[in-house]
Amino acid sequence: MVNNRLNNSTQKLSNAWGSAIALALTAMLLPACSTPQREATAPAPTTPGTVATTTENVVDRTAELLGKTVTVRSKPINKLSPSTFTISDQKFFGSKPILVVNATGKSFALPAESGQDIQVTGTVRNFVLADIEREYKLSLEPNQYADYENKPAIVAQSMALAPTPGELTSDPKKYYGKTLAVSGEVETIRSSNSFTLDEDKLIGGEDLLVIHTLPQPSVKEGEKVAVTGVLRQFVVAELDREYDLQWDLTLKQKLEAEYTNKPVLIATGVYPSAIPD
Repeated sequence: MVNNRLNNSTQKLSNAWGSAIALALTAMLLPACSTPQREATAPAPTTPGTVATTTENVVDRTAELLGKTVTVRSKPINKLSPSTFTISDQKFFGSKPILVVNATGKSFALPAESGQDIQVTGTVRNFVLADIEREYKLSLEPNQYADYENKPAIVAQSMALAPTPGELTSDPKKYYGKTLAVSGEVETIRSSNSFTLDEDKLIGGEDLLVIHTLPQPSVKEGEKVAVTGVLRQFVVAELDREYDLQWDLTLKQKLEAEYTNKPVLIATGVYPSAIPD
């Protein structure tokens, strides 16, 4: 009887914690969902039930991943239609491309430059042309998809360009106003709502300033994080007016001296990065 009572208490505590976690995740995601975006919505934080993986794993471990929501960061290879394209992990020799079906309901412009990563979050399924056309009201050319029939595909729920911090700081103009998914190591905490992402991969690249305008979990220096948001120029008066940053005069002057007219990532989501490099 004692064991039964103990098990019941443990189960109730577990359920309470599960409910609390679910409510916290909902509270964090809803504001981001209501933020207007100029492109397809940015990937949501990797929550329970979402698998951070590679396109190579989607091909090699299809049976394990079928029906699951995955997040991959990869390079687009070939655009087949306004709603479909292929991606591949080019760093893996012989890696097979897989098909992505854009089910976001919004257009997504693939990067003009080859080699630019994108981040895709969606459900893994075996591609069957007739089913995809019926479910998503698409009209696809059968001959283009013969090689992908009954092969693994990702039906995308969210997508974003995925440049490195250094790519943003060295050539920000082509990214201004775009929805981005950026991964990096937290270099310096500048305030309770701002920090920099380290750039150690691109020669000439600088660390990227990030401002998170919504309640976020705290981050630590040295932590690898993923950030979703929109890039804009740093103009402290505009940012303070729009987001009420609550910075004191000393911090304002210091950041203004360092970053005026440089890029800043206005984050709608900050979360631990589980996406493989």
